[in-house]
Order: sequence, then C-alpha cells, then structure tokens
Amino acid sequence: MELIDFNPRPRGLNPTLGELLQWVGDAQSPDISPHDHVLELGYGCTSGTSSYPFVLSFTDLTYSVKVQRKMTLVPACFKGKPNTAEVKLRMNNNSTNANTKVLLNGISGEAREGEIMAVLGASGSGKSTLIDALADRIAKDSLKGSITLNGEALNSRLLKVISAYVMQDDLLFPMLTVEETLMFSAEFRLPRRLSKSKKKARVQALIDQLGLRNAANTVIGDEGHRGVSGGERRRVSIGIDIIHDPIVLFLDEPTSGLDSTSAYMVVKVLQRIAQSGSIVVMSIHQPSYRILSLMDRLIFLSHGQTVYSGSPANLPVFFGEFGHPIPETENRTEFALDLIRELEETPGGTKNLVEFNKSWQITLDQQKQRENQNNLINSNCKPKLSLKDAISASISRGKLVSGAPNDSNLSSSVPTFANPSWIEIAVISKRSLTNSRRMPELFGIRLGAVLVTGIILATMFWHLDNSPKGIQERLGFFAFAMSTTFYTCAEAIPVFLQERYIFMRETAYNAYRRSSYVLAHSLISIPSLAFLSIAFAATTFWAVGLAGGLHGFLFFFFTIFAAFWAGSSFVTFLSGVVTHVMLGYTVVVAVLAYFLLFSGFFISRDRIPPYWLWFHYISLVKYPYEGVLQNELDDPIKCFVRGTQMFDNSPIEAFPVAMKLKLLKSMSTTLGVNITASTCVTTGMDILKQQGITDLSKWSCLWITIAWGFFFRILFYFTLLLGSKNKRR
Repeated sequence: MELIDFNPRPRGLNPTLGELLQWVGDAQSPDISPHDHVLELGYGCTSGTSSYPFVLSFTDLTYSVKVQRKMTLVPACFKGKPNTAEVKLRMNNNSTNANTKVLLNGISGEAREGEIMAVLGASGSGKSTLIDALADRIAKDSLKGSITLNGEALNSRLLKVISAYVMQDDLLFPMLTVEETLMFSAEFRLPRRLSKSKKKARVQALIDQLGLRNAANTVIGDEGHRGVSGGERRRVSIGIDIIHDPIVLFLDEPTSGLDSTSAYMVVKVLQRIAQSGSIVVMSIHQPSYRILSLMDRLIFLSHGQTVYSGSPANLPVFFGEFGHPIPETENRTEFALDLIRELEETPGGTKNLVEFNKSWQITLDQQKQRENQNNLINSNCKPKLSLKDAISASISRGKLVSGAPNDSNLSSSVPTFANPSWIEIAVISKRSLTNSRRMPELFGIRLGAVLVTGIILATMFWHLDNSPKGIQERLGFFAFAMSTTFYTCAEAIPVFLQERYIFMRETAYNAYRRSSYVLAHSLISIPSLAFLSIAFAATTFWAVGLAGGLHGFLFFFFTIFAAFWAGSSFVTFLSGVVTHVMLGYTVVVAVLAYFLLFSGFFISRDRIPPYWLWFHYISLVKYPYEGVLQNELDDPIKCFVRGTQMFDNSPIEAFPVAMKLKLLKSMSTTLGVNITASTCVTTGMDILKQQGITDLSKWSCLWITIAWGFFFRILFYFTLLLGSKNKRR
C-alpha cells in the first residue's frame, strides 16, 4: 500500500470526517492516479490516544418541577341538617413538599471522548431528564449544579455549535430519500467554503458509516407511503445530526421500538462515531448483552438518584460487594434493573444502594487520584489546553464543527450558523418543494376545491344584469367569493404542525435561522397562491359578467391573490400558536366567520354598534370585499336603477306598469324633478355610499390586504422565536 502526502493516525483509530474528506479530495486529484491510494478505514480502539481528549463532567445536577396539588370535593353534612350539604375543598398533601417533584437529585459523572456513556433506569427514573440537562435543554434557572467541558463551564451558544441532540422520535420528511435527507442536512450544517462535491462525498461516506447503502435511494415513508425500515429510519435520524461531526452527541433512547438486531446496529454506529473523536451520551431502557459490550460507561438511575456509575465490567464486583452477586448466566444490566425495581418497592427504597454507590465512588476517586499522580511523575505530558484551544485543535484535526459563537473568550474562527441567510432560504425552499412535488394530491385537492367553488359561483351568478336584484346578487357573490379564498387557506394548518418538531430539532442546534424558515415558506407559497388566484378569477370574472374589461379582471385577480396571501399568512400564524390540527381548524373557522360578519356585507359600517366598530377594521374580509366592490361600481356613468325599477323589492313591484308610471309622474310634480321610466335613479357610487364604502380607495384596500399578509408572517416569526425554545422550565 502506498500513501502519498498522508500522515496516518495511530492504526485502528477511526478517521475524523475532515480527514476522510481530505483523502477523498486527494484521490480525485487529476495529478494523482486513483490507483495510487488504498484507504483502510478501520474502527478499532478509542480515541484515547488523542493528545487532548475532551471530557464532559457534571457535578451535583439537581432539577425539580412544581406539580399542581390535587383538589378533591368532599361533601359533608351538618348535624341536625340531614338535607343540607357543604362542599369542602380538601388539599391532597402527602408531604410537606407535595407541590414539588425532584427529577434529578445530585447526579455526578463524566463522559469521555471516544467512549459511549449510557444512562439506564426504569421508566420515570430520570434518564431523559439527565440527557436534557446535559444537552442544555433545561432552563439555567431551574437546573442546579455544574456542567463543564475540559474543566471549563459550557456556554449555551457554544454547546449548540459543538453538539447535536437526537430525539427519541424519528422526525423526517416522508417523501425524501435517505440520500436527499442527508444531503439537505449537509447543505444546512456544513460550511459554505466546502464545495458541493465534498459535501456529496461526506454524505456518501456517512451513508456507508451508517450502513444505509442499500436504502440510499429509498424514500423515508410514512403511514401512507412505504419506505425504509424502523432501524434504517433511526440511523437516518442520527445521520442528519452528525453530518457536521459534532464533538458531543446526545441521544434519547435511540434503540426504543427497534428489534435486537436493529438496536445493535444503531449502537454499533454510535461506537464508530465515538471512535472518530466524539463524546456520545445516550439513554437506553434495557440493553442486550451484545449492546452492553459496546458501552464504556454506565449510569443507573432510580427516582432521579444515582445507584451505580462506572464501567460495565465493574457491575459484578459492585453488586457482589453490595450483597447481591450477579449470576454468571444472567445479563448484567437486566439483573441490575430488576434488583433496582425490587428495591424501589420496599419501604426503604433504594436508599441503601444510593449510599453504597457514594462510598464506592469515593474509593474509586481516591484510586484514580493516586493513578493520576503516578502518571504525572512517570510521563512527560503536554500542558493542558484551554477549552477554546482544544476546540481549535479538534477543528484542525478535521472535526467539521459548523461554527462557534463570536465571543472573546471562545474560538470565533467560524460563525454561529454555517451558511448565510440566502443559502438557508434556498435549501429550505428546495427541500419543501421536493417533498411537496412527490405529494401532488395535496395541491390538487386544493386546486379542485377552488375550481369547484368557482364553477358553482359562475353558474349560480351567470351574467348578472344591471338591476336592483342584480346589485344584491353582486354583493352576495363578492362576499361569498372573498370569504371562500380565506376558508380554502385552512389547509395550511397541518403543514407547519407536521413540520413543527422537525423545525424545533433543526433550529435548536443552529442548522438555520428562524427568519430563513419564515422567508422560505413565504416565498414558496407565492407561486401556488398565484395559480389558485388566476384559476378562480378566470373561472368567475367573465361568467358572472363583472365590469371593467381587462383592467377590471387584472384588479380582480390581484385582489383574489392578496386575499389568498393574507389568508395563508393568517392560518400560518395560527398554526404556530395552536398545537393540534383539530383545534386549529376550529379556531380558523370561528375567526373567519367573525371576519365575514364584520366585513360590511351583513351590516354596513354606519350601522355597526360603536363598541364593535374596531372589529370591522381588523376584519381581513373587509378590505378585499370593498376593493372588488369599488372595482365593479366606481363607474359614475353606469346606472343600476332606472325609473320604475325603484319600486322593485317593495309591494309596489306587483302593480301594473301604468300605475308605476303614474306614481313617477306624481313624484315628479311633488319633487319638482322630471322622473321618467328611463331616468337614472341610482348609480354605482350611490350603492357604495349606501354600503358605507367611502373611506378607502380600491388600491388602498388592495395594499392593506397585502400588508395584513406581511403582518401575520412577522407575527409567525415571533411565534417561532418565542415558542420554540425547546427547553424545560
């Protein structure tokens, strides 16, 4: 084997991703034949041979939450009054601190680079809480204790950059393939300075590392689309969070719901990630014997307290000295977990085991201190690096950390986000369009609803005439048409609700800016809204016989488009506030009904009670409704009521024409104005005044409708900013 310009790491050590990409780039160099390189990528010993290994330490972590006290209604009868009852409120106080529940109680330990630290325990023992505490997913004011990396306190912004968190649920876009999912993650997390070819090479290397080569071109899938298996899906979830090769990786029960083989393969992948120079911290419910052999450190929890912390190899010694030796034929972790459950059911609980673990840890710490002193005497160790220098050294070794905060005390060699906003917007847009393009039925259903509504309106209001009844029919058509545009936007509610947790996972560790997400989804919505608008306008405008010709049609189209834009923005904002689809639909339908009620169609502005007038001005339906009305009726020459037509919609309408003419003649004599059968009595401007539409021009109505859309998009951004902190209180 011949290696050119390559300084190998110790044999058996898993290469960092940066070195892997460098090898790939060298192999593709035109000056060197590909046959001159033979790369042996092995996964052997841990990265303990690293000159400056990272150590994540945590001391006395304590976290408690307030629990609402239970209220019970207890009926009590007074003596002498058997038919009278008094209802008393009784507080259910089981202890002096009944309103506080301790989830973590003085947890200490450490996780080292190149190793897997697993947190075990029964359900409710505090496994996920400990992972959240280490991953900075608990508010600082609520969490007591200290967390350090290489002896220095971890800045929250720095931890976001150098770490990744894999949730228990697999949150992925269903219609993207495995390779596309990882590629989009690479576009987000890898810095812009890396070429497209190197990002692709990183993705291909990661696919091989995750054992996903056979499923690379398979879609993720969901309930309605067949896709990858559960184990493959879990490995993809891990892959999108390690694409940038983080220094620290947290995982919340990555083997949950998987069969033994799939679970083993997932943990095997995590071992390779650790061996590449990362700290891996995971919670796991009940590992098999094979999975246990891959772990380096274990922490057993019981009701938020540590009952064991150490190597898997020391489990038999620990429990043997505690008086409960582990039989050789039993799985060590299963025996330990079963014993802990049995102790939890006893009156004393696990108190004795907790105290024994504390004394055990003191003994181990004393031995470790003596060993460290001997090592310092017998070896020529390099001086300890500061955290910022250790991170810089890690980056120079090839760890593709996407960035660090601009802090004078920390490395600022790269920005907090890997890419500028315009690249994030482009990638988010491309991903959403790719996912949506493979589910055309969603847009097809919406387009079908718009076309069906347009056809019904066109045939119902076919060629309206210029008569008093025609005016009433026009008002009804415009009110229903404008409200329909808003109601058809309700389908946008599930869109963000389905992406909510994907968005929270990606933004929690700075994959992209929240503003980029809002801008991208605003931009990609415009083409579909424009298509729906032109379809609805073309279906109804000429069929109904609206006025204005081409100019009138264009204004009608732009008003429909503005209404779709405002409605879509309003629904998008609501989807960021509510958390359930059915609740969202209920709120949207109710609020849009109120908007229609106060739009001015059912009751004109002048007739609305003063205490409800404010609702009239915030009604989204008001502005497009008034805009299209003015577009139709603002011609001062066009007449809608002539002579005897003024008697329409009144009892006189049934009288003979001759009688109506006599009434006109009598009215002319009384008023001193000549009114004949052809005299124009009411113009379009008169109708606008009757409806109270006098304060805004049609163009003002159009711009205000568009402005409402931008306003709700801004509100959506602040909703994401304030509502997606993804931290426990």
